[in-house]
Amino acid sequence: MTDFPWPAAAATGIGSLPGTDVAEAQRIVLGELPDLPHLPELPARGAGADMIGRGAGFLVDLPVELYAGQWRVAARAGRDARRTADLLERDLDQLTEQAGDYAGTVKVQAAGPWTLAASVDLPLGGRILRDHGAVRDLAASLAEGLRLHVADVRSRLPRATVLLQLDEPSLPAVLAGHVPTESGFSAYRAVAASAAADALRAVVDAAGAPVVVHCCAPGVPLQVVRDAGAAAVALDLSLVTDLDPLGEALDAGLGLFAGAAPATGPRTSAAVAGAVRDLWSKLSFPARRLPEQVVVTPACGLAGATPAQARAALTACRDAARRLYES
Repeated sequence: MTDFPWPAAAATGIGSLPGTDVAEAQRIVLGELPDLPHLPELPARGAGADMIGRGAGFLVDLPVELYAGQWRVAARAGRDARRTADLLERDLDQLTEQAGDYAGTVKVQAAGPWTLAASVDLPLGGRILRDHGAVRDLAASLAEGLRLHVADVRSRLPRATVLLQLDEPSLPAVLAGHVPTESGFSAYRAVAASAAADALRAVVDAAGAPVVVHCCAPGVPLQVVRDAGAAAVALDLSLVTDLDPLGEALDAGLGLFAGAAPATGPRTSAAVAGAVRDLWSKLSFPARRLPEQVVVTPACGLAGATPAQARAALTACRDAARRLYES
């Protein structure tokens, strides 16, 4: 089996948490997820802290701005770009202050190229997705920006191993031709799987760190994830309906970030561990591989949860991962 870039019996969060206090969010993550903490994202802080604005902030020489509540490509970096950069800097400063001596694996997240292309407008209107050349430019720009981001995190946490998560909730819709145009009466044409993998691979190859592709939408394109060279896929276990593609991907060495704890609503660590164990059993893989190949996570981001629910979900994931290791 592959040596995975995370410790056995690991649990982590997807990224987002409720609230606006980044210092407290970082303390919670480090306390509840000591084996694989992540950089918290707090979208409740507003523009620039949301997934699209934050992700677009990593683009190099491709500034964006808010216009009528929609992110679009801008002629030059302005107030929105400065706010996005300032929010990220505050987050990284907290990570540095609280985890500067951390010696394990730490995860950072960013929106992937296809979700950005499906969400950010061109200057004259329409999503970047409609222009193949613009998508290539976006992927190259994002690749360079995330390379710099990973290098920055590594310099701040010199003893840590950095793991990069690309959030791609729009990827299945991009491949199926289901991303609606502005009018809502039509959709952008489908993107070929090979083209989708190429754009993702541009980011994966440049990152300088192992990459996890996260998608909590139905129909995660596992072959695209594999062809992109990702180390793992993160998905919502409750949305997995066809086990064969997942089994093939895992058998080929792909890691699994198993979204087993609901963002809201109670679920005990025993129930979370049971959901992961049941899946593994159905796939007929040796039990000894599970704690090494699988990381336990919430089903998706926790921004919509209450603080108590978010903390409980992280705790349940941590304790479930330990149960799976010990059983």
